[in-house]
Amino acid sequence: MTIYEFYVFDRHCECIYYKEWNRRPDRSTPQPSADGNLANHDNAKLLFGVIYSIRNMTKKLSGESDNSFVSYRTSKYKTHYYETPSLLKFVLITSPNEANMRQILHQIFVNLWVEYVVKNPLSPVKHTGGKGVAVELFELGLETFVRGLEQFP
Repeated sequence: MTIYEFYVFDRHCECIYYKEWNRRPDRSTPQPSADGNLANHDNAKLLFGVIYSIRNMTKKLSGESDNSFVSYRTSKYKTHYYETPSLLKFVLITSPNEANMRQILHQIFVNLWVEYVVKNPLSPVKHTGGKGVAVELFELGLETFVRGLEQFP
């Protein structure tokens, strides 16, 4: 069981945070963007497009609220999804055999994001121009939290 990557997308569909722990078997070495902005990360854009499409299709087919889509699985990875009331999207990519990680994503939002990013007066509210979240306490807390999970090797 492995945790590969973690993404946070804002309400404007921009990737504002990215963290990689282990390389997925289907991924090559990422090429850095020319200007270093997170918004230009092609994998983040593709991931958001897939999640957006599947989430909309799920809403139309099920006729339920936004909480009907929680994850999707391929033969190489599983993508877990959690959307906050403020329209932030938390995405966690794990090995395909992982159980539902929605509760883990909720804990990351409540215990780490709100505490270290939202309540931080120095952290910008809007992340325009592809500038990501750079709060050291959040990064350290996330690292400690994820490495403490039983899913982390």
